[in-house]
Amino acid sequence: MMSNKRIQELELVMEFEKVEECFKEVSSWIENVGRKRLKETINQDDSLEMLLQAQKQFKEFDLVASEYCRRGQEALKKMNQWEDFSFVDVHSYRVKLQTYEDQLEEFCTQLDETRHRVCETVRLHEFFDKVRQGICCTEEGVKS
Repeated sequence: MMSNKRIQELELVMEFEKVEECFKEVSSWIENVGRKRLKETINQDDSLEMLLQAQKQFKEFDLVASEYCRRGQEALKKMNQWEDFSFVDVHSYRVKLQTYEDQLEEFCTQLDETRHRVCETVRLHEFFDKVRQGICCTEEGVKS
């Protein structure tokens, strides 16, 4: 029984090392690229043309960022099997996993919020441009 427990511990450690490599890559990308790009996202006082260009650039970034989020979430799912091994001492690994999970969840939430904000900002600017055009056309009609 002790031998089986030790074998399971070693198997989990080996699996964790594979998953940790993935998380290190995802974590590094989030810290060095992802967070910076989210901070650089659209200023709300830009023109509609500039907003549309920024939205296009954000969509390209969003595809890459979403892929990193997906990869991180898949790695976390692989580690869900650890819940079944309550008799194996994996506390230190769970702490590391929780840190990665928190970072990933925070970034994915920020990405979702930014995606929503970008879409809403563009929609509002398009609406106000239509209103401005309507007012201009109305003013021209009144002057005629």
